[in-house]
Amino acid sequence: MHELSVTQSILDMAVEEAKKAGASSVDKISIVLGELTGIAEDCVRFYFDIIKKDTLAENAQLSFSHVPAVLKCKKCGYEFERQTFSFTCPKCGSPGVLIDKGKELYIDHIEVSFDGNKVGKEHT
Repeated sequence: MHELSVTQSILDMAVEEAKKAGASSVDKISIVLGELTGIAEDCVRFYFDIIKKDTLAENAQLSFSHVPAVLKCKKCGYEFERQTFSFTCPKCGSPGVLIDKGKELYIDHIEVSFDGNKVGKEHT
């Protein structure tokens, strides 16, 4: 259920940025989503389709870039992506620990229109 509040925040930020820029509509919101966030893309899409009605983003689409979880080996320091449910280092076989990669959740890019002319806006 936390996807609803996350989705509402995404929509609010995109619409706010579009309004600041004087845009007539939000056409696309590109989101970076880390594997470890616990956020389900399909739930975000579902909620977005419901809550975007009667906003500048009414016809907007979402796109997602996924960031995999990355581990670091305790023994040799090698960084590697988690494979299935294994935390074992592929180089030396020792256990790895999660690092910050894979915890991302942010708007990377917003595409807006100014009376039908599409442009992109980076969200900072």
